[in-house]
Amino acid sequence: MAPVEQSPAHDVFLAVQRLAQQQGAQVSELLKAHGGLSAAQFNVLRILRGAESGEGGEGLTCGEIGERLLAYVPDVTRLLDRLEKQNLIRRSRERADRRVVTSRLTPLGADLLSDLDVRVNNLHHAQFEHLSADQLAALLRLIQTAAQHPQSPPTQGEPR
Repeated sequence: MAPVEQSPAHDVFLAVQRLAQQQGAQVSELLKAHGGLSAAQFNVLRILRGAESGEGGEGLTCGEIGERLLAYVPDVTRLLDRLEKQNLIRRSRERADRRVVTSRLTPLGADLLSDLDVRVNNLHHAQFEHLSADQLAALLRLIQTAAQHPQSPPTQGEPR
């Protein structure tokens, strides 16, 4: 059986996957070296900061955090346990409903996040410094357009 010729769409898919893996690995190394965090932990800190600044400082439940994560994490509770142990977040039961536990960023978590923001931004700049502002804008538009039109996969054996 002869191999199927790959399409330009497949080549784009592979290129995007490789780029995401390479650049994601660089971010992960930076986070581990300068904050002792995983990418998921960094994402949680950013989510909590956004919730506190934009939603009245209410904090978020475990489920709300899980819904906002960039990548699926099977055990958000353990992720929060580790951040709480490092004093980067605090969790508390709500007075109105003691069953509800919300998480908030601590001052230490906010300080670490501010430091990491600068480092991550500098890394992203270095990762894309070979592209002009126009090229970056065009790349972002293309990625956003592709993300707006997800396709359901074909059934097994059905050609595209």
